[in-house]
Amino acid sequence: MSHAITVRHNFETAHRLPHLPGKCVSLHGHSWWAEITVAAPELTGGLVVEFGPFKHAVRTWIDEHLDHGVMLGADDPLLPILRSHGCKTYAMPGWPTVENTASLLATIAGTALDDLAHAPGAAVARVHVQETHVNSALWQAPSVVGAAV
Repeated sequence: MSHAITVRHNFETAHRLPHLPGKCVSLHGHSWWAEITVAAPELTGGLVVEFGPFKHAVRTWIDEHLDHGVMLGADDPLLPILRSHGCKTYAMPGWPTVENTASLLATIAGTALDDLAHAPGAAVARVHVQETHVNSALWQAPSVVGAAV
């Protein structure tokens, strides 16, 4: 793909990973950053996708579902307890690892892109999610794995 745009957004979200050994079994929070890249082989009207509507769709979903909330695995026993106390929660398929969060945001961004005018062949090419200054994960579309975006 020869053209790409990238949007960034940050959100404050807690999670825990009780299925892994170590300190992440405890509920803890991060200042997450998501960077989503959409690529297309050619432009339509000079655009891959219009920034404004795409940013609005992605940021609205993140703010409504994740920001100042808690991501937990769908089977986490804390999920019903926190919900019963009115806490904002998101039940992640699997566990809320940074890798699964990147994959989730790729799906959300792809759905948003489908609903907007975009260049032919435009698709989510990569999602980079940073949960701390030193830990991050990268999701890449299968067609761009190993290719430069």
